[in-house]
Amino acid sequence: MKKNSRSLAQTSALAGAAFLMATSAIGPGFLTQTAVFTQKLGADFAVVIALSTLLDIAAQLTIWRVIAASRRRAQDVANSVAQGSGVVLAIVVAVGGFIFNIGNVAGAGLGMMSMAGISVEVGAVASATLAAALFLMPEAGKAMDRFAQVMGAVMILLMLYVAIIAKPPLWAALTHAVLPEQVDVLATLTLVGGTVGGYITFAGGHRLVDAGITGVEAIPRVTASASAGIIVTACMRVLLFVAALGVLGMGGRFDAANPAASVFTLALGEVGTRLFGVVMWSAAITSIVGSAYTSVSFLRSLSPKIEKNQTYIIVGFIVASTSIFLLVGKPVQVLVFAGLANSFVIPFALVLMLVAAYKPGIVGAYRQPLWLTLAGSFVAMLLLGMSIYALLGRS
Repeated sequence: MKKNSRSLAQTSALAGAAFLMATSAIGPGFLTQTAVFTQKLGADFAVVIALSTLLDIAAQLTIWRVIAASRRRAQDVANSVAQGSGVVLAIVVAVGGFIFNIGNVAGAGLGMMSMAGISVEVGAVASATLAAALFLMPEAGKAMDRFAQVMGAVMILLMLYVAIIAKPPLWAALTHAVLPEQVDVLATLTLVGGTVGGYITFAGGHRLVDAGITGVEAIPRVTASASAGIIVTACMRVLLFVAALGVLGMGGRFDAANPAASVFTLALGEVGTRLFGVVMWSAAITSIVGSAYTSVSFLRSLSPKIEKNQTYIIVGFIVASTSIFLLVGKPVQVLVFAGLANSFVIPFALVLMLVAAYKPGIVGAYRQPLWLTLAGSFVAMLLLGMSIYALLGRS
């Protein structure tokens, strides 16, 4: 009986980790990016989604597997590779996650406004209160797993409904995924950065450490969980893409101020606006949960007091980001700078994880597949190049 109960708990944690990563990636920016690139590239955006998904898998599998094999969180692995690097990683991820969480709170407020007609500020406070309450529950880990799974399912089902109503040109999308007229490299790298940038890549891996699903023997299950998370994210991206493609094919034009909402409104009218509110709110509140949990998980190694009081620090993280939003509104420029800073996180972390993968003192008997090392190294170089290009472009 105990064995069955433990097995069910681990299955729930594995599914929860996959959805925590996926729903952390599917935030307000994710929705906007997908609509904008679909309008710009048309059916050729299909190949961008396909390529970015392959690159996402390389980054996710590398990091999740090393975290699991080492039985440590990413910052502790990094410190074992190069003393002090874990502290740098923890601070950068936590600060970037905090700044992005202000945008997540704003997105939740906007979602509730579209969904229920209440003010953005009231919606933001209500959403933040719900997210904070989740961590104050007796079994917060299980509650977070279930919440991520339910909200992820809600988003995908609603997006599937809109995609069906929009009557997209599926054959054109499938054809262009294999034989595109053009491949937009910048769009591909932007999607990779938005899906695995900052805290997102570590969300599921850290959740599995907390759930005790670690060690070389857990690698197959961890690999399946990481792959599932990327597939869920890709499914949401594909559904929004084909829905947008269908709307554009019917002559619709997106509102530049809110292109993602336009997909829903043009497909379903006023009902679509309400449904967009539900999707936006679901995407934003799950990103609030993922950002708060993962950012604080990076700080836990810095002090025993943080480890002991992590629940209250997570709640404080949510309260502080909500307060800043209420004081200054949506900090667009700050979010842009945070995005640039976070784009350096994955190359930095990937290099450290790849080095750790070949240190038996860190990963024990784990053996890193050569193809995964090559793929992870390729992703790290690509994202580093993109980040440097973006940084030089701003100077």
